[in-house]
Amino acid sequence: MPIDKNVKYRKSNRSKPLILVTNDDGVNYYGIKALAKSLKKIADILIVAPAVEQSAMSHALTLYRPLRCDKIAKNTYVVDGTPTDCINLAVHVILKGHRPDMIFSGINKGPNLGDDVHYSGTVSAAVEGGILGIPSVAISLGSAVLNSHKLKKSRFNLAARFAVKVAREVLKKGLPKGVILNVNVPSSEKIKGYKYTILGKKNYSDITSENKDPRGRKFYWIHGEESGYDDIEGSDCNAIGAGHISITPIRVDPTAHHFLNNLKRWRI
Repeated sequence: MPIDKNVKYRKSNRSKPLILVTNDDGVNYYGIKALAKSLKKIADILIVAPAVEQSAMSHALTLYRPLRCDKIAKNTYVVDGTPTDCINLAVHVILKGHRPDMIFSGINKGPNLGDDVHYSGTVSAAVEGGILGIPSVAISLGSAVLNSHKLKKSRFNLAARFAVKVAREVLKKGLPKGVILNVNVPSSEKIKGYKYTILGKKNYSDITSENKDPRGRKFYWIHGEESGYDDIEGSDCNAIGAGHISITPIRVDPTAHHFLNNLKRWRI
């Protein structure tokens, strides 16, 4: 996995490492505040987050309009763009090309399990960090099937405390190039521990609904209701469903290496 050569190692006289914190729920959401507060125990924190919720924006970059980036508090910036925009502006503009020691994205309201990772702005911010060669982690809170609006602040605080443990290990041991971690914390009151997992398969029903506006024209709403998950041994869905925290390593490089030799035998 090539590293962006324009991104340099951070040069400073800080006694602590620097962790860049972002999310997809917006700079004012409680999850990112809880995460930053806990991580301050072990690192200096730079928050660069979207102005408004950017859930399901995946890896979108804003290319066809200018972006605003404003400082709203000490070491806190708000961007009127996507989580991926936030990472790029943080590294290339705010930090002037000097990379942070780590990126932590979250804490997301609701889980990011299985196929969710392809749509999640939270996970994509961490993926962007992986592309830049920066050790990166995404963390989310919620059960495999959950109304995320019912999450309690105490559960975010618990997830934030676990994030500190993960951050310590990542800062100490690093991550392989092109690998990020996707962490999901159950919203249940009793957590049994943590498991290292593979991506599972969540199921959704009623993906789209059709309606009509006051003029009688049809419009469509994409939403999807969580309806369970496949029983896959060792998956993140199974771990969360059983009351464990899941930690899933995700490769930034999506190449299907196992199929490449078979593909070479094709005659097109």
